[in-house]
Amino acid sequence: MAGENSLAARLRERDLSAAPAVLNLIENRTATKRAETAVLLADLAPEAAADEAPGHVVGVTGPPGAGKSTLLSALVAEWRARGRSVAVLAVDPSSKRSGGALLGDRARIDSDPTDRGVFIRSMAAGERLGGLAPATRAAAQALGVAFDVVVIETVGVGQSETDVADAVDTVAVVVQPGSGDALQFLKSGIMEVPDVLVVTKADLGTIAVRARRDLHAALRSLGSRTTPVLAVSALPPVTGVAELADALEDHRAGLDLHATRLRVRRLGALSDFVAEHGERGLRALGGRRGAVSLLSGFDPTLSAGELVRALESRATDTT
Repeated sequence: MAGENSLAARLRERDLSAAPAVLNLIENRTATKRAETAVLLADLAPEAAADEAPGHVVGVTGPPGAGKSTLLSALVAEWRARGRSVAVLAVDPSSKRSGGALLGDRARIDSDPTDRGVFIRSMAAGERLGGLAPATRAAAQALGVAFDVVVIETVGVGQSETDVADAVDTVAVVVQPGSGDALQFLKSGIMEVPDVLVVTKADLGTIAVRARRDLHAALRSLGSRTTPVLAVSALPPVTGVAELADALEDHRAGLDLHATRLRVRRLGALSDFVAEHGERGLRALGGRRGAVSLLSGFDPTLSAGELVRALESRATDTT
């Protein structure tokens, strides 16, 4: 397994040039490569590395057409101006013919192709429209060792909000003014209140101000008075992007990072278990609530692979 250990060592040394090889390994779903990926992730786990990965994992979601990619282009530029290295995992709808992502790596997000501090990769969503690609969680976990910021961008069509919230440190939900999408989102209870709400196209003026006011009112009705609601224009002259970067960093600074990452690892293991064993396997664990309860009782030092095997053992015991 020298190759995988070498990749782990390069990531720990913050060698950003290792990113393409890491993603190629993680996205290969053959049995052999999945076993090699498990070794890589075990080598990068907090117990092996003596600490949590330093990168800030940010989830950016929102309905189609909300301006996420334009916003991310401006946000990546802001992070680079601050000296941060950035990896973006853009989860795209999958081609039914090839199984691959429909959009190219750099088709949506503008960046300098010669800038080695930026890595952008499209990942196919697979069978879960709008959800996370099977390898996305593992990719974010690995790249967070080397990059200062890792972004998971998804198209918000229902499942993705829940998926991305279970895989990141900070969730930003992006909406456009006048659409009503954010209010419907908050009322639907798809997930808990996002960590940051972003109204794009602030240059539209009154309509953007009204959207921001309506979101504040909706948050108050849900008992949340502290969630930032920012209005941003990502087109020149760019406004609000620096404030958004500050808000994301402030949220990360207030986290119990170990507890957050432990939750992410456990929910990632549950997602991997369901991908392998389906709803029947989940029912054998007492449904999602029962599975989450089981996970909370497991040794916190278990790796993702060990957590999956522990769930499989419990499921077998009950059948």
